Amino acid sequence: MQKLAIQGGNRLNGEVRISGAKNAALPIMCAGLLTAGELHLDNMPDLHDVATMRKLLVQMGVTAAVESGALTLCGAKVDKLEAPYDMVKTMRAAILVLGPLVARFGEARVSLPGGCAIGSRPVDLHIKGLQAMGAEIRIEHGYIHAQVPQGMRAKRLQGTRIFFDLVSVTGTENLMMAAALADGVTVLENAAREPEVVDLAHCLIAMGAKIEGAGSDTISITGVEKLHGASHRIMPDRIESGTFLVAAAAAGGDITLSDARADILENVLEKLQEAGATIKTAGNTINLKMNKRPKAVNVRTSPYPAFPTDMQAQFMAMNTIAEGSAMVVETIFENRFMHVQELRRLGAQIDVEGNTAVIKGCTQLEGATIMATDLRASACLVIAGLVAQGETIVDRIYHLDRGYEHIEAKLSALGAQIRRMK
Repeated sequence: MQKLAIQGGNRLNGEVRISGAKNAALPIMCAGLLTAGELHLDNMPDLHDVATMRKLLVQMGVTAAVESGALTLCGAKVDKLEAPYDMVKTMRAAILVLGPLVARFGEARVSLPGGCAIGSRPVDLHIKGLQAMGAEIRIEHGYIHAQVPQGMRAKRLQGTRIFFDLVSVTGTENLMMAAALADGVTVLENAAREPEVVDLAHCLIAMGAKIEGAGSDTISITGVEKLHGASHRIMPDRIESGTFLVAAAAAGGDITLSDARADILENVLEKLQEAGATIKTAGNTINLKMNKRPKAVNVRTSPYPAFPTDMQAQFMAMNTIAEGSAMVVETIFENRFMHVQELRRLGAQIDVEGNTAVIKGCTQLEGATIMATDLRASACLVIAGLVAQGETIVDRIYHLDRGYEHIEAKLSALGAQIRRMK
């Protein structure tokens, strides 16, 4: 089991390049199942989840050629329409093969997913959407079995109107991919507006799909008979961007993000300015300067374009050493405060009631051994370690490697004392 050892107290200074977005790369990789042509993807992040998705696609018969920062997929010889449990259990995004397989091949067998234990994330929205498009679905022995009935026209899914009871990013992505090859027009209402959904739509359009409204809460997809190969560059990771900015705001310093996008981070940047940071943006760079103790900031998570749930834990870490008290309200996942107990081990003063945490800022955290419980909690604990006095050991960092590309190397280049050990 690998760990991170962090010696706290160093300011962060310098430039860091932002990697491609994990939450955009994974669904776009699944889009490779929609065509027999080649899908060339640039700016691919080097992450454990990306490697797992690649293995899953290869197991289905997709060929995958890996270059430096690039990936070329070809779905011409897909012969196994199944995503088995041992491949899916660590990564919920594997559910995203369901829509493409049913749309192109008329059937799929996909294990119910696993991933971070941050709360209930049901797949019923995916299932109901595919059923509305004509697929027959049953769940047996932990697997979703989906099939287009033989009697349906050309054995294709049928376009329809689908309303999401809850905003679902993966649900929107799965049904958007399925609709791309459906017969007729599909309208997704109360759809997710996340930039990663828009990035998937751009890739699908490059492959020949007809999609309008991505980025709004109503997306219209006119199905086509087949899609072709294309090239696409994965968007920058807004959560990695936000994590580095919060780390510098908490520890102090002067950092510049390159290959970043400020336009998809507006809510996070506003909160950092509220905390006392000076932020300047130009082109694809974001600069943050922090020369004082941060001020406590209240946070309430909601679907995009509001404050992202994936940044909640990082802001909580900053608030533990901020001036004043802050309230953090989590409205997306009911079990996303598991990092609180670990922060308390460092001396943080946090009270939790229901979906609300109240943090009273203290002047100093103290290093200790702590354990990561999920992906974003891992980043939260790293930030806490950067500002704690003495050494902090972060255990179970395999979560971190699922979503952050070489984070200890990037932080070391900014002046942090951080090393990986076994």
